[in-house]
This record gives sequence, C-alpha cells and structure tokens, in this order.
Amino acid sequence: MEEKRQCKCKHFSLPNYIVLILSLFPTLSLSQSTFNYKDALSKSLLYFEAQRSGRLPYNQRVTWRHHSGLTDGLEQGVDLVGGYYDAGDNVKFGLPMAFTITMLSWSVVEFRQQIAAAGELRHALDAIKWGTDYFIKAHTHSHVLWAQVGDGDTDHLCWQRPEDMTTSRRAHKLDEENPGTEVAAETAAAMAAAAIVFRTTNPHYSHLLLEHAQQLFEFGDKYRGKYDESIEGAKGYYTSVSGYMDELLWAALWLYKATDNPKFLNYAIHNANSFGGITWAIKEFSWDVKYAGLQIIASMLPMEGKTNEQKKTLQEYRSKAEHYICACLNKNKNNSTNVQRTPGGLLYTRQWNNMQYVSTAVFLLTVYSDHLHSTNQMLDCYTDTVGPNKILSFVKSQVAYILGSNPMGLSYLVGYGPAYPERVHHRGASMESYRDSKVFVGCTQGYDNWYGRKDPNPNVLVGALIGGPDHKDEFVDRRGNFVQTEACTYNTAPLVGTFAKLHSLENGTSSSSAYATPSLVSFI
Repeated sequence: MEEKRQCKCKHFSLPNYIVLILSLFPTLSLSQSTFNYKDALSKSLLYFEAQRSGRLPYNQRVTWRHHSGLTDGLEQGVDLVGGYYDAGDNVKFGLPMAFTITMLSWSVVEFRQQIAAAGELRHALDAIKWGTDYFIKAHTHSHVLWAQVGDGDTDHLCWQRPEDMTTSRRAHKLDEENPGTEVAAETAAAMAAAAIVFRTTNPHYSHLLLEHAQQLFEFGDKYRGKYDESIEGAKGYYTSVSGYMDELLWAALWLYKATDNPKFLNYAIHNANSFGGITWAIKEFSWDVKYAGLQIIASMLPMEGKTNEQKKTLQEYRSKAEHYICACLNKNKNNSTNVQRTPGGLLYTRQWNNMQYVSTAVFLLTVYSDHLHSTNQMLDCYTDTVGPNKILSFVKSQVAYILGSNPMGLSYLVGYGPAYPERVHHRGASMESYRDSKVFVGCTQGYDNWYGRKDPNPNVLVGALIGGPDHKDEFVDRRGNFVQTEACTYNTAPLVGTFAKLHSLENGTSSSSAYATPSLVSFI
C-alpha cells in the first residue's frame, strides 16, 4: 500500500450519458460475453508467483521475477527468507500476508474438487505452502512471531525492483513484551486452515501447521495487545482499526474446524458477545475486519450434538452473517446498512482499493450459496426471501463486472481478456526484468527512469486484481494512481474459490444449476 500523493490525472472515462445507458442496458456493455472462468482461475494463481520473495524455485512460471530478499532476518539472526510482498512494494507485512493464506486455504477447503477439475490444485497448494513455509520460519518460539520485514516509509522513498532493494530490511518481532494479537491470531487461522488443506496429501506437514497454529493462538490470546502499537511501522499501511477480538474469534473457529476440539468452539461461543461476534452487524470483510467471515463460518457449523447455549449462539452468529449477505444483495430494511453500488452495479465500500471488498464479498456469497443449496435452505432478508441460485446469480454479475462487463469495458483482473490496465502500480512489473537486465536500478533511479513513464509496464502482472474504478465507475490507468492501479495479494486470493465454482457450473460438474450472466442493473 502506498502513501497518499497528489496527482493531477486526466480521467480515462466515458461520457456520463454513455455510463448511464450502459448501466441501464447491460446487454450493451462493451465486453458482455461468456467468461472463461478456467482462464481467470489459472491467471489468479499465477499472480502469487509474481509476489514471491526469497529464492525462487526451478518451476517458477513468472520468469521476469528473480531471487530477492535473500538476507531477510540476517541482522536479527533469524532466517526470514521467503513469503510474499503484499502489493506493489517490497515490504513483507505479516497481517495481510496471513489473511491472504487464510483465504487461499478457505478456497481450497470449500472448492478443492472444482479447483482440481480445472487442473489448478497443485498451483493452489504451492501458493499456500509458499506462505505457510514462511510462517513456520517466522514463528521461532511459542511466544515469538516475526511479523514484518522492511519499512514502509523508507521503501516508499525508492522505486526499485525487489531484486535490487537497498532499503531497510529490518525485521520486527512480536513477543510477550511486544504483543500483537491480530497477527498472531491471523497467522494461527492461516495455519489451521492450511492444515485442513494438507491433511490428506501431506499429513506430517498438516500436523506441524496445527502445532504452530495452536501455539500462536495461545500466544495471541494470553498476551493481548494491538500489533501496530508494538510495530509502529505498520501504522499508516495496515493499521488495525477493528482491533484484535475479531481475529481471536476467527482463529478459534478455524482451529475448531481443523481439530474438532470443543474448547475452540466454546471459546467462540463464550466470547461471542463480549468480542462483538454476535453484536456487530457488518457490511465489509477484509484483512482488518474479520467479523463477516467468522459469522459465515459459525453459521455453517452443524447443530447436531450442540448444547442449547451453543445452538442459540450459533443462531445469533447466523443472524449477523445473513445481515451481511442481505447487505450485499441490497435487501436490508435500512438502506444505510446495505452496501452501496456504483451506477454500473459494482459493490462499493470505499475509494481506496475497493476491489478487495468486492472479491471478499463474492467469495462469502459463493460459500453461503453452496451452504444453502446443500442444506436445502433459503435466506430471509427483510425485503425478500432469497434462494442459493439467486445469490450465485448476483455473484456472477459482480465477477462479470470484474472481468470486463462494465462501463469502462476493462477487465480489472490484469492479463485477462482483450483490455485491462497496463500501468499497474508495481515496482517489479513497471521496470525492465532483472532476468533481462541485471543492471542495478538505484533508489531514485527507478522513479526517474521508470515510474513516470507513460508507456505500459514492460511486464504484465497477470492475475492481479487492482483497486478498480471509483464510485462513478471511472478509472484512470496511470502508475501514479495507486488508489486504483495497485494490486494486493488479498484482492486476488478470494477469487480463486469463486472462479473455480463458476467454472464447475459452466462445465456441468456442480450440482447447482447455472445461470447465464445476469444483468447488473437487476440488483441495483
């Protein structure tokens, strides 16, 4: 994520009357068509290889990247080589990295067969393991977690390929004196979710992940504190606005799913009220605010064998989960509790990197649609009773917008379709590949020679979901417009499961009935 800069940009937009016509008559959309979800899935998983830090493997497919960050942790005497860069910069932020792995893992937990049928399971597992291998390294003691490598402030003064980095690679740790519950709990959730993923294919690794997950949960719960008060360098980039109680509930539920140990369920039950799990009605889900996700998980837990207290609390979780679903569908009683829409029909939460909220929403809706279908249930919103197919139809409308059926006629998944943003705010993609030219690029040299160029990036950041258009469906394809053109790992991660599900529907490998791409305006 980049600091705010003033930029005077020429808006790359369509006249308002055309936007209005396209939003009212979506069949006229510039790129309305049948979408290749398998291709979108493949590209979304390829993106994570472009974000890799460390020593790249022999089967690395993104060939414009090379080894980087090979001395990470050396100053502190710990091996922190590996992991992911979060976005277009070269810092390894622990909180968004862990959330990315949780969401990738959840995609495989829910849609493993569909991902495998598309021929992408190995790539999905590789993407997850690249993250969890790093977390194992970073968790050097039961009560020590290295939660960040690099410094956002100095990193943002330089425009360098990761292979050329000269900025600080100082590592920051969390321990008993410097707690960071959000990162400890989110990393526990990521490792617990990944433990489920690897349970059958790599049971030893799965067991190892569970050990780390349980230790991290205990650490985060026992030594409570906001991580950005221990690591001040995280403030301004990944400030924890929601606090850590949502992460504790989230981690407890993932550990319950991974272990079936009732103590983790009881934790989520007993703390449901005091931690906000059944009191916060939410209309967004992100690396910071986990309530909607944990409410969805809780609402899908089977009621058989549960005590009356557990059943009652799980039902309250479900009520809040369905508030989120209804908010996305624009069917809550109070319109202010619904998610806003752009004129073209895209879910709109806020200006900065809005697509992250769209991708998490479509994933939660896809998962809940499957749950309703498999349990033969309906969703009761204030204005309507909604079936699983209608939820899935809305998901398809949002994915259609992402992939090009929108007023700009652009795919916001880079590399997909005939037209997509070409000036993504990303250091490595915006400069000549290190593999092609090992000539060192200095700190300010990158800004002078590459950042301000009007030419398209020399390397295509395939599979990256960028920040996307504004509340008027307008978009400026300019490198300096990082609010719209920067991509993040946690933008793309939730799409993996959704693309797999939609591909399976198109190919008749799912039991749910498929819908044709719907009109966006029908949901406005």
